Amino acid sequence: MGKIPENYLPPKDMWPEYLVPEEFADTPSELNLADFFLDRHVREGRGDNPAIKFMDKIVTYAQLQQQVNKFGNALKEIGVEPQDRVGIRLVNSPQAIVAIFAIEKIGAVPVPTSPLWSGEEVAFVANDAEMTLFIVNAPIMPPVEAAKPNFEHGTKVIVIGGDPAEVKAAGNMVFEEMIEAGSPELEATMLKADDIGLMLYTSGTTGMPKGCIHFVRPAIIESKIVNQYVYKMQPGDVLGGAAPVSFAAGFGTFTLIPFEGGAAISLIPKFTPPDMLDLIQKHKITILTGLPTGYRALMKFPAFKKYDTSSVRLFTSGGDALGAETLKGWQELTGKPIWEGLGGTEMLHLVTSNTMNPEPVADSIGKPLPGVEVRVIDESGNDCKPNEVGSMILKGASGTLYWKPYIDNERLLNSQKKGVVGGWNQMGDAVFMKEDGNICFVSREDDMIKSSGYRIGPAEVEEAIEKHPAVAEAGVIGIPDPDKGAITKAFVVMKEGQEGSEEFFEELKGFLKEHIAIYKLPRAIEFMESLPRTPTGKLLRRHLRPPK
Repeated sequence: MGKIPENYLPPKDMWPEYLVPEEFADTPSELNLADFFLDRHVREGRGDNPAIKFMDKIVTYAQLQQQVNKFGNALKEIGVEPQDRVGIRLVNSPQAIVAIFAIEKIGAVPVPTSPLWSGEEVAFVANDAEMTLFIVNAPIMPPVEAAKPNFEHGTKVIVIGGDPAEVKAAGNMVFEEMIEAGSPELEATMLKADDIGLMLYTSGTTGMPKGCIHFVRPAIIESKIVNQYVYKMQPGDVLGGAAPVSFAAGFGTFTLIPFEGGAAISLIPKFTPPDMLDLIQKHKITILTGLPTGYRALMKFPAFKKYDTSSVRLFTSGGDALGAETLKGWQELTGKPIWEGLGGTEMLHLVTSNTMNPEPVADSIGKPLPGVEVRVIDESGNDCKPNEVGSMILKGASGTLYWKPYIDNERLLNSQKKGVVGGWNQMGDAVFMKEDGNICFVSREDDMIKSSGYRIGPAEVEEAIEKHPAVAEAGVIGIPDPDKGAITKAFVVMKEGQEGSEEFFEELKGFLKEHIAIYKLPRAIEFMESLPRTPTGKLLRRHLRPPK
């Protein structure tokens, strides 16, 4: 088994404190993610249950297991060993799930990479993770092909789809041929609880992506917590949504949590309102998860009412502020609420959820999940009073643990020092806690605008701007100002047929005075064709800031 050098992780005194709820304390010390999430269900008689619904195709747990075994054996044949890192740059499809579980079953470490990363970012992550292998879909292969000359660790590439002759001519391997030749029998490679289960990269606000380590046992415990207290999935449930499995949020949502409960997943290659609504109806989706932007797009779709969405028992959201208006509008449209929560790449998945309340609390990300401790502190490290904005710190089943902290002038060692203090994870989220324990998200601390002594959360201003009937979407940041410290600047995409101008800006400010305090009004504006977003649709405010 490949041994991870000690200096590839921070010193133990910088690690977060891991909390294990008493009900999950008996989780075994030797584990395998694919065995727990897939093989367990076949062993226990659920092999004929649906595991994946994709377009008109249904893949059962037993069928998925056989494909995983075949590809896992093929990976072993080309020399992939336990704890080797294997990159994935994949669109949502059954082949993506097969690849991920096969990596896990042989004890290797899946490393999701964003489909939006450039060749430079792909090369950095491949070298930083010291990838043995990279598995890529043909349509999103070009940045990987461009990065290949800069791979430093002999990283091999497997391509899913595409012309086999062209794939081989480029020096790559053909997924379809490998899985066809593999044996359907494969024993899972058991790992110790503190072996690495997966590695998630986060871009952060500046610089190259940061590798976050999640050990095998915490990954399973976190999946149990989130499923049992948020989604409550079991056989017969179907989880739908559009988050890419090659992105940290989508990886947890579609390859961990639903398989904890033996549910099925509904995969959509690319989100559009009619396609999403069609799959809700066709696949009988029972839980739908998505960003607020996705829900707003569905709400604006004129033919929404023509689709039958009655199968959905639970709508959930995270990743960005939902807003009371969206919650109210969705409830009026469907008769059901959206249950908001908050998670993070460093924490693996959700840490708070409104499902901890009898009913969703507007503008709240809910209460901490069982096994998660949350505090809100001021700049001096003291606990904030109720309703006082501060920094959220927490402990949970997983936590901030950066990969290779000593390279690049100890860049990530400094991040680790800031990210974990006294065992508490410093999430970088500005929040306040109500007297009843509900937590309200204000902004990422990096996005918080401090103007003339006021603290302004951009999401509130964005939501107010988007109420204007001529506005399609908005992004808000703070820009330096010699008198106020910072002023609020709005980036606005107008609806089709509408035009942005100085006259419109003056009209907009008058409109906004009815919705937000005067000190929050934007003092500058820029009209855009589109706003920068992640593959899940989350607004990338850092890309709106001018380069330093």
